[in-house]
Amino acid sequence: MKTAAARRLHPVAIAILATLFAFGSGRADERPNIVFIIADDLGWADVAFHGGTMPTPHLDRLRAEGAELTRHYVAPVCTPTRAALMTGRFWSRFGVTSPQNERALPADTVTLPRALQTAGYDTCLTGKWHLGSRPEWGPNHYGFDHSYGSLAGGVGPYDHFYKKGPYSTTWHRNGTLITETGHVTDLIADEAVRWIEERPAAGTPYFLYVPFTAVHLPVKEPQAYLDRVPPTIVGDVPRHYAACIAHLDEAVGRIVDAVDRKGHRERTLIVFTSDNGGSTAENNDTKYPADDYPQGALTGSNRPLRGKKGDLYEGGIRVPTLARWPGRIRPGSTIGYPAHISDWMPTFCSLAGYQPDHDLKWDGIDLTIDLTGSPACHSLRLIYSVAPGFRSRALIAGDSKLIVHGPVPGLDPKADPNAPLRAELYDLAADPGETNDLATQNRPHLDEMLERLRTAAQADRDAVAPREKQP
Repeated sequence: MKTAAARRLHPVAIAILATLFAFGSGRADERPNIVFIIADDLGWADVAFHGGTMPTPHLDRLRAEGAELTRHYVAPVCTPTRAALMTGRFWSRFGVTSPQNERALPADTVTLPRALQTAGYDTCLTGKWHLGSRPEWGPNHYGFDHSYGSLAGGVGPYDHFYKKGPYSTTWHRNGTLITETGHVTDLIADEAVRWIEERPAAGTPYFLYVPFTAVHLPVKEPQAYLDRVPPTIVGDVPRHYAACIAHLDEAVGRIVDAVDRKGHRERTLIVFTSDNGGSTAENNDTKYPADDYPQGALTGSNRPLRGKKGDLYEGGIRVPTLARWPGRIRPGSTIGYPAHISDWMPTFCSLAGYQPDHDLKWDGIDLTIDLTGSPACHSLRLIYSVAPGFRSRALIAGDSKLIVHGPVPGLDPKADPNAPLRAELYDLAADPGETNDLATQNRPHLDEMLERLRTAAQADRDAVAPREKQP
């Protein structure tokens, strides 16, 4: 009998066979390299190709040479997005809904890098982990051959410290805490470029995961990048924020150029995205060790989408996303079907020829057909999202979107069955800005979406990592 995971891959069997045929025999050295780059808190309209005020020429080039996924969804905050990427599952399955320093995933989780290791890939992470901020919970224990960067969350760009407390000292190489000099964006890119350059021109395929800390607070940029900011952008924090975008854009370009320079261009799938929507928080967050950070609110922009980081509105969870694979993905194309951060593990495992030996309970789907030019119909798929602390939930089914605030009767034990339901219903095709709440106008559809949400939520917390004593 086939496992559920095997059955989930069955609809794309033709695409898998076509991919293997295109690569010849399907030997390990002919499968694609995978480079996954993720920005931190980059908003929908922070990029030039969405009307951003700061030029992003390298991202613009990546878009021109590949495809844009115009409805790519992530979590409203960082750790949950990373949990979904690493597992192919919605973050709420692990009880992970907020940024956290505790171990996020059970130690035996079959993560994306572990699966690719099994399939014969070299694996590397350079950047922000934030799925367990102690060395014994770090990337090397979850399938990465090499890791470098912040075990915790966003860090000061020059001192590389996380927030004050037991996890403040967090910069590491392969689990050993180290001290480095230089700007965080440069250090992350330097390590990625160096690792690519160490790969052979042909041979073992690789998975390179580059989670930048840009444009997460606190932002503080070198003068060379501030000098590039257009004079129309005024104010200390707005200019540093724009410079941070430019710095990130150039770092992405350096990684793409390294792939091309190495001769890996046609063999490498590159994906770029963000972990959540843009933020308008205070830049000089006093929870971080002081380093003369500019004071004022960040200028993350999600226009014309509603909401920001932390919200389940589109501005919090719909992010700029690009994919380039020369010869496989049509340049300048657009993928308009809903896609999700949890889709990348099934997709990459499919391309790598990895078949799980037991049901991994993936919520994500294989996007191979979509990426390579024959969009599949995903109208029946559901995208389920949970906000920090389970304070609200959302469900997307095609163009319909439900948001429910507070405890849900029939789902949460503490929900008052007599309390009025705080639900919103939107038609994203007609109203992508979520300005027209249809909840009171279409009660039958609201009830249908509520029932679907309750079903989707049944698997929440089915794989929670044991809570361990903190230092």
